[in-house]
Amino acid sequence: MIRPIVLLVFFLGGCATAPDKVLAPLSPSASGGPACVPCACPACPEIEVPKPPAKPYDAAAWGDLPGWADEDPATVFATFFASCGTLGKHQVWRETCASAQILPDQNLAAPALRQWLENHLAPWQLVNPDGGRSGTITGYYEPVLQGSRQHQAPFLQPLYGVPDDLLVIDLAEIYPELKGMRLRGRLDGRKVVPYASRAEIAREEAARSQQALLWIDDAVELFFMQIQGSGQVALDDGSRIRASYADQNGHPYHAIGKWLVDRGEMKLEQTSMQNIRAWAAANPERLQELLNANPSVVFFRELPVEGSGPPGALGIPLTPERSLAVDARTTPLGTPVWLATTYPSSERALTRLMLAQDTGGAIRGAVRADFFWGSGLVAGEQAGKMRQRGQMWLLLPVGHTPGQTAATANEKSPKLR
Repeated sequence: MIRPIVLLVFFLGGCATAPDKVLAPLSPSASGGPACVPCACPACPEIEVPKPPAKPYDAAAWGDLPGWADEDPATVFATFFASCGTLGKHQVWRETCASAQILPDQNLAAPALRQWLENHLAPWQLVNPDGGRSGTITGYYEPVLQGSRQHQAPFLQPLYGVPDDLLVIDLAEIYPELKGMRLRGRLDGRKVVPYASRAEIAREEAARSQQALLWIDDAVELFFMQIQGSGQVALDDGSRIRASYADQNGHPYHAIGKWLVDRGEMKLEQTSMQNIRAWAAANPERLQELLNANPSVVFFRELPVEGSGPPGALGIPLTPERSLAVDARTTPLGTPVWLATTYPSSERALTRLMLAQDTGGAIRGAVRADFFWGSGLVAGEQAGKMRQRGQMWLLLPVGHTPGQTAATANEKSPKLR
């Protein structure tokens, strides 16, 4: 046990500070050669101590929120009131939600409603681990696909329900500290093994045909609906249903845009949904290879088309242009969020009050969000172009710190987007 210490002293001794007194050079040698110059001990290199990650929240003032003075909160307040069904179960939000119950019937003007929010809530700016205050804001939407209940041309792509052999293991039942974390797999004898990947499920399509809820006419549009987490399907009999996220095969989400960039098929700034569609149309023989680059597969359940949008992670319908998908580890679900970003492919300011109502597999990090644009083609165009920089502020009950509200996170299984 002594030897390492001896070695350490030996090596550190070589970095001792040089003495103040410098020895004079030795006189020339008898042979007339140059004088010996004394060797100087090199200075020890400075060791840079890594900085600890920044705290994810920083107390702010209402005046710090860009555009707050011009906001009309009335358009989102009804959705916030609905979220109180979940938030109000937690002590932190109980008093605020009780106070909000009297407001919807009073039809308050924007200034009065802003004043109520300022009296009851306090802003906290979200901060990245490196101390940065800005992050990536993307968009998502609810696509509308064409489909059939019959497997017939042109409806040849299966939209799967949850397979009977999919196991979902809630780790919190054994390890409470792992709340919200789940394993997915299947039984192989007495062992639990990973569930089939996208490529494996595609190879097993014939055997899995009974698991299909519907059949879709476009493989690329079906793939994009899995990324969004839900969508509407207009059936060939004239009816329409909503396909909503039910579960997932347990494999991680991989962006097919990155797959295209890594192979030199397009540049990073070109990886929009529109350009990916165009590449797929021009390379039909490589389509399955492209799709298989994302091993994650989403399974759906059928719902009626009702409400303002598909249900989010709290089970409450999403509100177009007012709902955000967030990382629930730092932004509790149901929490009001002030967003300051720009419109897609633009420098025009987009600042407004939002609600954290959804999650996504690709939404990771404190200053990171997915902006819900609504349903259909126009919403899809906006979502496909959106990759902006932005800042976010949580609006929490006065007198409470962000850590006290974390119990609202992970109320539902996150979608993978």
